[in-house]
Amino acid sequence: MNHPVIARIRLNPHSRDVQRDLRDATQMHRTVMRMVPDNLGDAPRQQAGLLYRLEETDTSSTLLVQATTLDPARLPTGYGQADVKSLAPMFTALRKGLGVRYRIVLNPAKRERLSLEDKGKRGRIVPLTGADADQWWLRRAAEAGLDLHVLTPTSMEPVRPRGRDATCMRHSLLRYDGTATVTDPGALEDAVIQGIGRGKPYGAGLLSLAPATTA
Repeated sequence: MNHPVIARIRLNPHSRDVQRDLRDATQMHRTVMRMVPDNLGDAPRQQAGLLYRLEETDTSSTLLVQATTLDPARLPTGYGQADVKSLAPMFTALRKGLGVRYRIVLNPAKRERLSLEDKGKRGRIVPLTGADADQWWLRRAAEAGLDLHVLTPTSMEPVRPRGRDATCMRHSLLRYDGTATVTDPGALEDAVIQGIGRGKPYGAGLLSLAPATTA
């Protein structure tokens, strides 16, 4: 099995392309898709296994991009400095009972339940917040082979797709950091590769893992 790779791109704050992408999630998605091969069919993001997450501090912005294969040379000139590494060693290290630290940006949401009179119709997607969002992540983490010990939520700036063909839906994003124990390495590997939840074209769903430090 070909394990994905991950690129850590330290964005150049002086690049006009970077400034544009930081304002517009649709443009950011288009830019990261430039790094995967062309002609991937009707669902190129899924075919490439592409997931990404933007990490910003007061002094810098870093873009993490994961896919089956990535070519940072296809980014706009001067976009940033990219380091690419394979995730194979991480997958090799996964085992039941392993303690890990994790980080993920999520779009916790549920589909609205409709009355019997509206049978056959689909309810709206409703964002979850607070304890409802925490419970959502606890359930999804368990399905992904993680028993969470700590989950610390951080509210992120919501994103709206832009452009003529974009939907009007706003994607509410939450970042979760914490510690967990691996309960199912196979399910966890699938979750890392496929991502978790909605909003993947807009920077959600990428699960990062590292060994937990022991005191």
